[in-house]
Amino acid sequence: MIELDSNILPKKKGAYIVGGSIRDLILGRSPTDYDIAVLKNPEEFAENIAEKTSGRIVEMGKPAQMIFRVVSKNNIFDISYAIGASIEDDLSKRDFTINAIACDLSSGKIIDCTNGLKDISDKKIRMVSKEVFQKDPIRLLRAFRLGAFLNFSIEPQTISAIKENAKLLQKSAGERIRAELFKILGTSNSHYFLTQMAKTEVLQATFPELAGLQGCFQNRHHAFDVFEHTMKAYLHLETILNDCKKFLPEAYGQFDPCTDSGKSGLLKCSILLHDIGKPSARTIDNKGNIHFYGHGKKSADMTKKISKRLKFSTREASYIDFIIRNHIRPLFLFTGHQKKTITQKGITRFFLKCGRLSPDLLIHTMADIKGKGNKNDERNKAFTDFAKEMIKYYFSFFRAEKLKPPLITGNDLINDFGLTPSPLFKTILSRVEEERLSKNIMNRQEALQFVKEIINSDICKRSRNVEIRK
Repeated sequence: MIELDSNILPKKKGAYIVGGSIRDLILGRSPTDYDIAVLKNPEEFAENIAEKTSGRIVEMGKPAQMIFRVVSKNNIFDISYAIGASIEDDLSKRDFTINAIACDLSSGKIIDCTNGLKDISDKKIRMVSKEVFQKDPIRLLRAFRLGAFLNFSIEPQTISAIKENAKLLQKSAGERIRAELFKILGTSNSHYFLTQMAKTEVLQATFPELAGLQGCFQNRHHAFDVFEHTMKAYLHLETILNDCKKFLPEAYGQFDPCTDSGKSGLLKCSILLHDIGKPSARTIDNKGNIHFYGHGKKSADMTKKISKRLKFSTREASYIDFIIRNHIRPLFLFTGHQKKTITQKGITRFFLKCGRLSPDLLIHTMADIKGKGNKNDERNKAFTDFAKEMIKYYFSFFRAEKLKPPLITGNDLINDFGLTPSPLFKTILSRVEEERLSKNIMNRQEALQFVKEIINSDICKRSRNVEIRK
């Protein structure tokens, strides 16, 4: 028996709370979305709730499968016909037993014809029937999403059925796959469930491009093939993000992927796909050494197609593309650091190029390096320490300094130097900003002097078509 708020939910016979909302109520959670199945006239029931909650009704779906959504200030209610002649018929057609529980709105009585309550108590994900995945293949991903979200395990018979039907997932719409996938990636224990997905081949059905990583062996710097390296790098990334206060105290409270599950999911997706171009980039030189020249670009180009296939938003696709395409860049910076050839200007250019994604890229590469294994452990630790220092510098100096007003503007170029607006303006102002952020010029007078030197340089004289005021 569950106590329900009759001021919101009418005590109507033949109406039932179902699905995840009743599961969450049983688990002591407070759902904001309610799924309600009614035997007769869902539209009338929706109007009743809309009146009680001052909500508005939105009609969704096909005529025979219409859902009446009531959107109120605090809750969303999806009201639809129960499937079949009774609520028991409806529950027997649902995906997993923990979602096949109903609460009778007229009495508060729980209806559980698939032993879902026991599975909730045992923390188990169990299919309602063997046909559930054939009826809707997206449930193959949903099983892992529920496991990751609730910290439940998937029972063996369901795992076997998932493996048998894994290839069916490719029939699902890209946007539905994307929705389930990012919910999994946004959880704190997603690595465990991605490993289970790989064992059942659901991960490979989601990303066929990953299949080629298995058995793609690497060079002496790696202890694992590309697939195992990817999974270990993923685990290191998730470990960092789960405890930013410990691993990145300088970024704690400032680094979005540590606190925003959506952004952490994007960074995790990036590391999952960052090496998918390695098999096609793999070469062996005449000394037997293995190389993967240009694999960052190849991986990014392949991921563009994935983003299109799974209907990633422009923002999501751009973020993932940038991380993958540039994931080697921090290593170039580190090599300069080790050789003592890196300059303040070089560091500044790195941050200007990578902008607000600088910490994301550094953390990604940190996890990537850790995922190589125990070989070159001393160098790997040195890179980690270097990356942490770069992140600390970004948050303690660069980000705040970048927000300060520029020392000069385009108006200064016109008024003080008589220049005519042209593409040269951007070049000059960018160089001034670079020098300011590199701490080479500190004030307006130094900036004006620097501009004068630029204008008088032979390179600038050859490239511009302007007249300088005498």
